[in-house]
Amino acid sequence: MTFLYTRTNTWSSAPQPTEETIKYWKHISQKKNWRIVQLPNGFLQTEYKSIESEDWIDVTRRETIVGAEQAIDASIEHYAKKLEFTKGPKVVKTFE
Repeated sequence: MTFLYTRTNTWSSAPQPTEETIKYWKHISQKKNWRIVQLPNGFLQTEYKSIESEDWIDVTRRETIVGAEQAIDASIEHYAKKLEFTKGPKVVKTFE
């Protein structure tokens, strides 16, 4: 029989995000920095505005506007959760 042993990291030992990374997460978690464009093949592409320039960075391609907007909302939710955890671990239960 084979056993797999893994090592876990605590919050203090895990690599912490840099200020630049946090700035990026804040930027990308705002819907005003996103747009949807239609490509010549009919697909819709989601893009977010670059922090450094006026360029748009493509992220996903979807067949419908609903799918494209859901992809943007999921990305925003993902980065918002990452930002929440920059404040430290979240206490979910305490004991007396």
